[in-house]
Amino acid sequence: MLPSCCPCLLRSKMEDLTQALACSFAVSQDLNSTAAPHPRLAQYKSKYSSLEQAERRRRLLELQKIKRLDYVNHARRLAEDDWIGVDTEGEKEKEDHADEDTEEMEVELKKKLPKYYANQLMLSEWLIDVPPDLVQEWLLVVCPIGKRTLIVASRGSTAAYTKSGFCMKRFPSLLPGGSRHNSTTSKNYTILDCIYSEAQQTYYILDVMCWRGHPVYDCQTDFRFFWLHSKIQEEEGLGEKSRINPFRFVGLQNYSCASSSLCEVLTTNFPFEVDGLLFYHKQTHYSPGSTPLVGWLRPYMVSDILGISVPAGPLTAKPGYAGHQLQQIIEHKRNKKQASEEDSSNTRDGCYELEHLSTPNPEGPRSVLGDSASQMEN
Repeated sequence: MLPSCCPCLLRSKMEDLTQALACSFAVSQDLNSTAAPHPRLAQYKSKYSSLEQAERRRRLLELQKIKRLDYVNHARRLAEDDWIGVDTEGEKEKEDHADEDTEEMEVELKKKLPKYYANQLMLSEWLIDVPPDLVQEWLLVVCPIGKRTLIVASRGSTAAYTKSGFCMKRFPSLLPGGSRHNSTTSKNYTILDCIYSEAQQTYYILDVMCWRGHPVYDCQTDFRFFWLHSKIQEEEGLGEKSRINPFRFVGLQNYSCASSSLCEVLTTNFPFEVDGLLFYHKQTHYSPGSTPLVGWLRPYMVSDILGISVPAGPLTAKPGYAGHQLQQIIEHKRNKKQASEEDSSNTRDGCYELEHLSTPNPEGPRSVLGDSASQMEN
């Protein structure tokens, strides 16, 4: 049986508080973690160069060709909450001698997938260097402000989990396997990577890991995106609120990374408040944890980082706190100098920080790291 997900206001508030504190005070050991300000906009020499990020991208693309994990059973375990026989020890596994060079490049080749519902989402790094094949091999997704959520629709019910594995909600939906009306067999389940907007009562679908029992973890991004949108169109009523579908499920569109496309995106009036931009390499597989094959930028950073002229508008206007970024970084670096000098190889397996930063609440007090406060809790 799946664990009970009865609403618990106190526990939910504690979950939000924990994530907010982690956002404000944690020092990530991940390379180019988005829990810290963008290294290039920080105006000081980053510990990791753009060359290293580009090299790690190349290595990961090579590694995923030979890495074969059991995604079929992994998806089934998530759908059925069946972890019998799975090693539950949390100790970090040692890489064999053949992977030593990979460890030095900070490219993590995991031998096992995450257990249970924590750390199941694929997170990004800051987009530091401009990939030479950005136009040809990358796709852009515009993200709304919201809470990053793992959706598991199985056995006649739909569950929404936070990144840490806490079940926030359980409800019926028109996703395959998401209600007793469309769950004909135990193999009819769906696993999605979503952004939940409380204001709009909508789950914006960012990516798909499994649809109707068919896992696509080891499929390339361009195929996953195409397949997701074709399947969404087949499910009538999924994008509307109803008694058997109390929350809307809406797929996020992807765009070309050509300059003309970027300029058009930055002048588009979206039906949600924009949080930022995710850049996906077309060939990357869906792998839990942070990866340099998914990059993140705030909209106002596009001109500085990508070096293109962008039209003036609400999305490209630099916020007031952007001018204080250097001062914030200097204070953060001074206070956390010792922690930042620790060996990054000490990072716990499966532990990663926020996927990206979000616009701070203008009505709230300015923190030392104002740009690190995430409304999207990624």
